[in-house]
Amino acid sequence: MTDVSERASLQSGVADPLEPFDRLPEPEAASPDGVRLITLGCRLNSYESEVMRTHAQAQGLTDAVIINTCAVTSEAVRQARQTIRRARRENPAATIIVTGCAAQIDPVAFAAMPEVDRVLGNTEKMQAQSFAPSRLAEQEKVRVNDIMSVRETAGHLVDGLEGRARAFVQVQNGCDHRCTFCIIPFGRGNSRSVPAGEVVEQARVLAARGYHELVLTGVDLTSWGADLPGQPNLGNLVARILRLVPELPRLRLSSIDAIEIDEALFELITQEPRIAPHLHLSLQSGADLILKRMKRRHLRADALDLANRLRAARPEIALGADFIVGFPTETEAHFADTLNLVHQAQLDYVHVFPFSPRPGTPAARMPAVLGPIVKHRAERLRALGAKLLALRLERHVGQTAQVLVERGLGRLADFSPVHLPEGHAWPPGSVLPMVLTGHDGHKLTGKALDAVNSKGCAA
Repeated sequence: MTDVSERASLQSGVADPLEPFDRLPEPEAASPDGVRLITLGCRLNSYESEVMRTHAQAQGLTDAVIINTCAVTSEAVRQARQTIRRARRENPAATIIVTGCAAQIDPVAFAAMPEVDRVLGNTEKMQAQSFAPSRLAEQEKVRVNDIMSVRETAGHLVDGLEGRARAFVQVQNGCDHRCTFCIIPFGRGNSRSVPAGEVVEQARVLAARGYHELVLTGVDLTSWGADLPGQPNLGNLVARILRLVPELPRLRLSSIDAIEIDEALFELITQEPRIAPHLHLSLQSGADLILKRMKRRHLRADALDLANRLRAARPEIALGADFIVGFPTETEAHFADTLNLVHQAQLDYVHVFPFSPRPGTPAARMPAVLGPIVKHRAERLRALGAKLLALRLERHVGQTAQVLVERGLGRLADFSPVHLPEGHAWPPGSVLPMVLTGHDGHKLTGKALDAVNSKGCAA
């Protein structure tokens, strides 16, 4: 499965693999109608928040706070509750609407919070009528249906994301796998795909609106197509987008399951320059026994083989990965296997999750690793990740590069973060030519070659 986190993923999809899971999200500024969205979790949640924003505006909703929650760990649920309480303190008269995976999985608990006015499930949040003031005024506080009964995922066109440099396109939802640490399938339901024609049309519209980069996103991205006629694979979809939307400068994949990259997709990733040279993989551990206890579908050798093949075919590619440390029964030897895998795979970005037992999952019933040990291992793996990031950044020093401007920073095609030069204000979505002169271990630094908005410039 993919795309879960507080801006990152425990599975195969991240909102941003460089952003930490240790702080609450900053509330977005309210729109003119007084509707504010607060998004916890993954890229898919961010995308769906934009759909909800559009629905709320179309239905005439005013003075409301919509909180899109995450349920990937117990900590994510705790932060959801904390966010709700803060939202009520800061908006005492607003209607507080709670939705997302945490609300889908345990709607009764959220409905019992005195701060909450309405609870919507993951299906209901995508329906425009859910945000009609007349519907919200009804006595029904909880509207959460059986997510496992949902059989289709409709494509929703959103005009990018507010304040974002890139636009997300949802191609898939749900997950058919049952990793022992993961509750998300019970929040998202079974895997279901958006038909290719709808995806291509969204890509075409967003490219025409000037977005330099589109990101394909889903809960289990590489399972796309298994439920469609003919069972096409993700490689087929990517090839179709590139062929039918030639005006799109760059296509990026959100995090993917390492074992499910089909040959067509592998060839495109390594040969097609319009696909970003960056992949974020769901690896989780470097120890075979732990991977088996997680019920992952790959082993250590599979991860190393993929990394070696990718680098041999496209040397400039950047590779990131998610890892869970302190999974039940993990020994120091198992953790050493993870450290060694990171070195051997030559990973550039490492996203670390200390294991957090999620009630309702098999892993929560397994023998736990002591908390101080988990914390120490997380610190060690993060320290290694910081060294690897610095090495990646060092590779770019002295180069002239095209930097895609985001809110407050920039990114290279391989996702390397860049400090934007001071003294100028480039809008998100601009492509800024820069000479990269150094780095601080976290972001590249440099000088702008041209302060003029160069949106649409090829990178």
